[in-house]
Amino acid sequence: MAITRSNSGLDVVFEAGRTFFSQKLDTMRKAQAKRRVYRATYYELSVLSDRDLTDLGIPRSNIKKLALEAAYGC
Repeated sequence: MAITRSNSGLDVVFEAGRTFFSQKLDTMRKAQAKRRVYRATYYELSVLSDRDLTDLGIPRSNIKKLALEAAYGC
């Protein structure tokens, strides 16, 4: 009769670790994507002239607020 060794307990621990780090990595990627949207929106609006912003109905003081809304939905 052969003696077998079960690694099922260890497999569970490894799988839990992979799941945990996978979730953390996914969270970091989503946060990074939102930050990219914020920075792109902020930059695109900030390089517009005052006249262009006026034509769009956007005061220069609202650029940060609009970028936050675009990225984070606040």
